[in-house]
Amino acid sequence: MQLLPYTKSFNQQLIFGSLLSVSIFSAGCGNNDDSFAVTPKAKLISLANPEKSISLVENKPNIVLILVDDLGYGELGSYNSKQNIPTPNLDTLAEEGVRFTDAYATAATCTASRFSLLTGTYAWRQAGTNVASGEASAIIQPHTTTLPSLLKKAGYTTGIVGKWHLGLGTKEEGPQWNGFLSPGPLEVGFDYAYIMPSTNDRVPTVYVENHQVANLDANDPITISYKSRLRGDTLDYQDYIEQGKTNQLRQLPSDSGHKGTVINGVPRIGYMTGGNSARWSDDTMTDNFLQKSNDFIQNNKSKPFFLGFSSQDVHVPRLVDERFAGKSGYGARGDSLLRLDWTVGQIKQILADHKVLDNTIIIFTSDNGSVLDDGYTDQAVSFYGGKNPTGPLRGGKYSQFEAGTRIPLIISWPKGGIPQGKVSHAIVSQVDFVASIAAATKQTLPVGSLTSGVPQDSINLWDAFTGIKNTGRSSVVLDAQGLAIRQNNWKLIPPSSNKRSFVAGVETGYSNQNKLYNLDEDPGEQTNLAEKNELRLKELDNLLSTIQENTSDYRKKPL
Repeated sequence: MQLLPYTKSFNQQLIFGSLLSVSIFSAGCGNNDDSFAVTPKAKLISLANPEKSISLVENKPNIVLILVDDLGYGELGSYNSKQNIPTPNLDTLAEEGVRFTDAYATAATCTASRFSLLTGTYAWRQAGTNVASGEASAIIQPHTTTLPSLLKKAGYTTGIVGKWHLGLGTKEEGPQWNGFLSPGPLEVGFDYAYIMPSTNDRVPTVYVENHQVANLDANDPITISYKSRLRGDTLDYQDYIEQGKTNQLRQLPSDSGHKGTVINGVPRIGYMTGGNSARWSDDTMTDNFLQKSNDFIQNNKSKPFFLGFSSQDVHVPRLVDERFAGKSGYGARGDSLLRLDWTVGQIKQILADHKVLDNTIIIFTSDNGSVLDDGYTDQAVSFYGGKNPTGPLRGGKYSQFEAGTRIPLIISWPKGGIPQGKVSHAIVSQVDFVASIAAATKQTLPVGSLTSGVPQDSINLWDAFTGIKNTGRSSVVLDAQGLAIRQNNWKLIPPSSNKRSFVAGVETGYSNQNKLYNLDEDPGEQTNLAEKNELRLKELDNLLSTIQENTSDYRKKPL
């Protein structure tokens, strides 16, 4: 696989697929600010029957799900005309498919939202789904019905490359880094896995391929601790302070959590020794994931495949090589966004090189909202200079406000009948991928309890996801260590006992009062209507309680 060069010029930036002749106009999220939600107004593909569902049975197109990390609602040119960092590949993807203005991750942090995306169940229903430690055991159990297990039953070969962060190993033993790592992705429906087991700011800083740490030398075993410092072949942040070497670090911590073992010049969360031959290089992580994706596609291009490509961008630490460093004008975070957009172009090129692009559905989305300062002093706040990556929305990652969970979602398959250049205002959630794929592959989801591993909250929105219909959910529950609910244009954030007003510089929304917003009129959640509309408040509060109490019954008849 030959990686294509990145060029800063928008006109020279490599863009894949046929460019449409488009005119640009403002399409709001209920607001009058013409700087957001810019819509490429493209001519739709002519469909023989525009109301007919797109089947995954007759044709069995490949599916590539690109799940990125901490990307804000207003960071793509297709969502924000005043976005100063070019995202031409993603903007082209939006021109080639359906762009959703009201799509949600289920949670404002990654472990919970990834759990819901794969299982079709709100993560708050299951204990242990908060942000997972680097030594967490498997959170999704082997008997669980999942998105990849459904596609596997439908005849797809399934693979995942990139970030996992859903734990490995048994509850009794946890991950056995020097041995056989199970359960993990292969036990919940994936045929192949090449993963970063946790996050790029946590130890262990190694890749796991299927059931083993990749390139591990048995004579240099890995030791991990999240409780106490380790002595061995590594130094931690405290060592660098004591030895007067902090000037040698590539990034400095901005909080107490990122003061563990220093790997590649960056202090991580947690402590690690050993595993030298297996340690990753942050600078080459994207290229490594692309190579593994290319290998998976090459090996499976003669049959239907599903690839989950889970990028580490734009999560911290934001380390980029010379192709991207300094190119955005917005520091390391902006450079990471350039690399992310380039990566999407590379994935499309890989598909084109293997002659499967025309028969591949591409889904692009983020696991939660954006954050600037999330553990390292990479000057993201100063570089952005008040320009908000959340667009018109309030909050961000960790927040109960909209920017915590409302995320970009683009779905494209122009050769297969998904409309081009369409903007959908349907309320959709990543939790609905499971039931939607089941319906598209003509499988019936079982009904049962949470402990049986059956999806509890996913509903079939396949026709909305593929642009055939313009309606989605009437309500969706949103989780930021405290639940909120949206029903149609109304949003309720109930009182919280959590007293943290800000996390990582992001406004959380926690308070001791109800907050009620009309999102059509007030997408930035500035005007609390709780006192003026007590009846609506009570309706939403009762609805949230009902959903919390009901599982399978709710899935059969969504409220």
